[in-house]
Amino acid sequence: MTLLAHDRYCDEIVRQVGLLRAVLTSGADLSATVPTCPDWSLEQLVRHTGGALRWVELMVRTRAQDEIPEEKVPLHGGPDGEGDPAALDAWLAETGDMLVGALREAGPDTEMWGWAGVHSSGFWARRMAHELTIHRADATLAAGLPYEVAPDIAADAIDEWLQIIEWAQRNMPDDPTTDLRRPGSIHLHATDGSPALDAERSEMGAPPPEGWGRLIDLSGDVIAWRRGHEKATVALRGPLTAVLLGFYRRLPLESHELEVLGERELLEFWLERASF
Repeated sequence: MTLLAHDRYCDEIVRQVGLLRAVLTSGADLSATVPTCPDWSLEQLVRHTGGALRWVELMVRTRAQDEIPEEKVPLHGGPDGEGDPAALDAWLAETGDMLVGALREAGPDTEMWGWAGVHSSGFWARRMAHELTIHRADATLAAGLPYEVAPDIAADAIDEWLQIIEWAQRNMPDDPTTDLRRPGSIHLHATDGSPALDAERSEMGAPPPEGWGRLIDLSGDVIAWRRGHEKATVALRGPLTAVLLGFYRRLPLESHELEVLGERELLEFWLERASF
């Protein structure tokens, strides 16, 4: 699958950091439990997310060839004190600027430590764009705010996670994703197809007639997945943002925005083991 441009990921990090900061300054209760990450409060979620960005920024800036321990990252845990949205907002703003600056300077092809078989700065631009995309969903759910994401980012976030699962199954025999092997297939179908999804265009250049889609085959030793619309054991249908959130277990399958057709048990089996 074709990746988005490096600058597109950097731009999205800027946007997602800004939207996450808007949650902080909306008057949301920082002590509120995050429904989709119930072990965290909203403040803990923000500190975790910003800490991940700081960790990646240090690795990209120093062109790290090995993983840097989190305890060596300055201000990894956020500002001192708790319950201060202004301090968290300032820390997060600085964090985002630092990371995007480091990524833009490095470009997509600088060699450095990474995982999922990709050892480049470009891997981290993509990974952090989607880390923010999903954790901002967690934050907006905790704050009771609406959530939307650009179609190209939503589609690429699903593709990235499928690639990571495929890589883990090929290279990590003890990884829990190996338990995903089961006869059957899953069809992800966005009902609001968008011409902005250039990666979905056919070889002839025409947009897909039925919106964005992915077919995931679980029957082999390693998942096989491809774009398009085919009959499957179970289908998850809805607007692309809703499909993304359902795929990452941020939206329950019972949501009015989603429709499940076929063997629901197979989809639940997948979601229990493949989402974070």
